[in-house]
Amino acid sequence: MFEVHVTTMFPAAHALRNYYGKTEPIHGHNWWAKITIAGPQVDSMGMLIDFVPLQKEMGRIIGKLDHQFLNEVPPFDVVNPSAENIAHYLWEQFSASVPAMQPEFEVTVSRVEVWETDNCSAVYLPK
Repeated sequence: MFEVHVTTMFPAAHALRNYYGKTEPIHGHNWWAKITIAGPQVDSMGMLIDFVPLQKEMGRIIGKLDHQFLNEVPPFDVVNPSAENIAHYLWEQFSASVPAMQPEFEVTVSRVEVWETDNCSAVYLPK
């Protein structure tokens, strides 16, 4: 099994609903997101997936969250904008577009990790 990763940073604010602690009010983070793509083989050029379209897709998807108040961005206008839910959202978004980037064989989004701070992250792993 091969894996490739793309990582990016995006600043955004959020306020956790029904959380009564120090970080309840609106506050911001320099979020980091790492998307992991996995597949059983590499193509004829020796690549699992081309980084260029993968990074372009990262920009498109993350661009919706970049410099935003996440509580006002769907689905986080309804879903609590926790690191866990952001990781799941990114997995859904990338899973819808990444397979078409490698038509020769199956690739999947196998892991998404989202950091709120240097020391705190959440991971979404599909079943």
